[in-house]
Amino acid sequence: MSEPALTSEEVAPEGGFRARHALLKRLADVVSLPTSRINAFERAVTGDLLVEMLRLASPEDRKRVAVRLAPLAELPNVLARMLLRDEPDIAGLLIEQCASLSDADLVACARDAGVEHRFQMANRRALSEVVTETLLSFGEIQVIEAVLRNTTARLSQVAVEGVVSLSRTDRGLCGHLLKRPELRPSGAYVMFWWCEPEDRRTILQRFAVSREVMQEVAEDVFAMAAEENWQDPVSRKALQFIERRQRNRGAVEKSPYGGLEEAVGAAAVNGLTREVATEIAYLSGVKPVTGAKILGDAGGEPLAILCKATGLTKSDLQGLWRSMRRPEIAADGTPDPAWERVQVTYDMLAVDRAQTVLRYWNWSLSSALTPALLRAIRDGDEDDIDDYSAPERAAMLALAENFGR
Repeated sequence: MSEPALTSEEVAPEGGFRARHALLKRLADVVSLPTSRINAFERAVTGDLLVEMLRLASPEDRKRVAVRLAPLAELPNVLARMLLRDEPDIAGLLIEQCASLSDADLVACARDAGVEHRFQMANRRALSEVVTETLLSFGEIQVIEAVLRNTTARLSQVAVEGVVSLSRTDRGLCGHLLKRPELRPSGAYVMFWWCEPEDRRTILQRFAVSREVMQEVAEDVFAMAAEENWQDPVSRKALQFIERRQRNRGAVEKSPYGGLEEAVGAAAVNGLTREVATEIAYLSGVKPVTGAKILGDAGGEPLAILCKATGLTKSDLQGLWRSMRRPEIAADGTPDPAWERVQVTYDMLAVDRAQTVLRYWNWSLSSALTPALLRAIRDGDEDDIDDYSAPERAAMLALAENFGR
């Protein structure tokens, strides 16, 4: 029988072995045969032989084989494992094109290969939650950004929370996160503290939700809780989040001021002292730690949320702004940008929606603070973050910078 003529693809490069080059091409062709021509065992054995040859083959030969195998609907696992760990330009052919790769193949590649492989994988279509969680776990910003930009990729809540935590130091991630459908209000509310002004506006427009439905379904539960003298702490905290009233009526009886407006007026006249700030927090229905976080925010938007949620007027907002000695006019005589943003924030939010944001902050920044959590925040112990609830994790992230981190 005469020897088959070599095709142009089988001609060995100058100085190469013609037989090796031709055999690589032919074995790749065998692996590519449809199931009607070759069974699974034959394909596997051929794949094993091809792998042994590829270990000693040149990068050019390995790349030719990768080009041939990438479109296959069925690829021997041993071949996939080898090629996925090859040089990025070779592995990328399979990562980008091979539909037969399983999640296990991709996860193993992400763990065993380098950052270039993970970046290529981040751009692959239809990534599952398992794969994206693995990719994000390395904390590589370019890979994370690529995953977030990949609209066909799916993210788990664990992965999203991890990126929210990273966005505290790598704030460029905030804008990408806000475009993801998987981001939930809990993540957005805590991310608000370190977001840029435009991202803050997006959070309020998208996540400042109403509590109307909860109020309707829980309307009769308030009476039940009152009959029990509010003894159950679990239902009490939940109902405090749901109820329509924001101000703390009980705090008025203990306060040296006649009400919230009077306390704000005193701050506007005499300046905002620690004592007055504490009274404003109590009268507003939030804890002092929440009030301190709001009043100390550099951007000022949380102050507008506090005023809108508690029914304070725009004049009261201006009085508080002045009490903190914040400028209304810039050095060039134009309106100060921060003060303009604060006014826009006040105008754009409905009272109920402002209350939702304020109460989540108060819930996470005060109700969730236990001695153990405070120690974890001070020590920077975020390794076991899954052991904490959503509001506890929010408190850990939002207050971390307050403890010198």
